[in-house]
Amino acid sequence: MTLPACPVETTLTLIGDKWKVLIIRDLMPGTKRFGELKKSIGGVSQKVLTSQLRQMEDCGLLTRTVYPEVPPRVEYALTELGRSLKPVLDAMQDWGEAYKANSP
Repeated sequence: MTLPACPVETTLTLIGDKWKVLIIRDLMPGTKRFGELKKSIGGVSQKVLTSQLRQMEDCGLLTRTVYPEVPPRVEYALTELGRSLKPVLDAMQDWGEAYKANSP
């Protein structure tokens, strides 16, 4: 993947999709299974969630672990790189709270 020269654009390239930010938010406390993510995010289709998770795995933001069970169990967890986005999400939360408190 060729990344843009601008650091802000690079960040947006990796997490600029609404669903990716929510996936990161929901994985911040720890590992989750696909069904847990789908339920906690809400409003995302299975196809879109699968696609977003694959893209994030390819970028190194999360890991996907498949357990050899019947039925197969798949768990997702943030990598160190994914967890390093916590200050970004915290800033987004603070800004959103301030906006809601002062919105017209």
